[in-house]
Amino acid sequence: MSDGIKLAPSLLSADFARLGDEVRAVAAAGADLLHFDVMDNHYVPNLTVGPLICSAIKPHCPIPIDVHLMVKPVDRLIPDFAAAGARIITFHPEASEHVHRTIGLIKSHGCLAGLALNPATPLTTLDHVLEDLDLVLVMSVNPGFGGQSFISSALPKLEAIRRRIDESGRAIMLEVDGGVKIDNAAAIGAAGADVLVAGSAVFGQPDYQSVITAIRSAAQNGQASRRATASAA
Repeated sequence: MSDGIKLAPSLLSADFARLGDEVRAVAAAGADLLHFDVMDNHYVPNLTVGPLICSAIKPHCPIPIDVHLMVKPVDRLIPDFAAAGARIITFHPEASEHVHRTIGLIKSHGCLAGLALNPATPLTTLDHVLEDLDLVLVMSVNPGFGGQSFISSALPKLEAIRRRIDESGRAIMLEVDGGVKIDNAAAIGAAGADVLVAGSAVFGQPDYQSVITAIRSAAQNGQASRRATASAA
């Protein structure tokens, strides 16, 4: 994965009739991660893909697979996705009876552990687990469907989590998912996110490389502005 801003195209928006081709195409276009959205029609009102699809695309995917579990209960599926090739497994605290135990379960299977915060999930959820996480995912839409509009209240949430991560001194990735596009990537980077999930903004576009480059460049400009402001303070 590249340093600085990372791009994670969401497979949810890919052409499912040609998934192998789509995975290879976004990797060749400069994607850092492949975001793999798992929905169960229970925790969220949609049904998408499972471990068999993850395993099937793994040979076509030279970049890490970033599995986002929107399922409840969550623990049962973690070993299956680890075996299927996931590098990162992220879950929602509302889907686990014991959040700390679920984080440990992910790590025990050799994967990086992420925690996803919905628009109304409070930041206090991170109080006793941040030091155990490798990634925090801020949902900038309500989970369940692709193609939604970015919820602007995600920006101050990102800023607050970035401060916590910086104060921790740990290399925790801060990911944002939902409505990410070229025209809001600078604000997202300025708010402190360093992994941007983009679905319809990438898949379905005529040139994957140009849009990935444009989103990354805009987010890097925002990131540089944030750092410059912090240095001047």
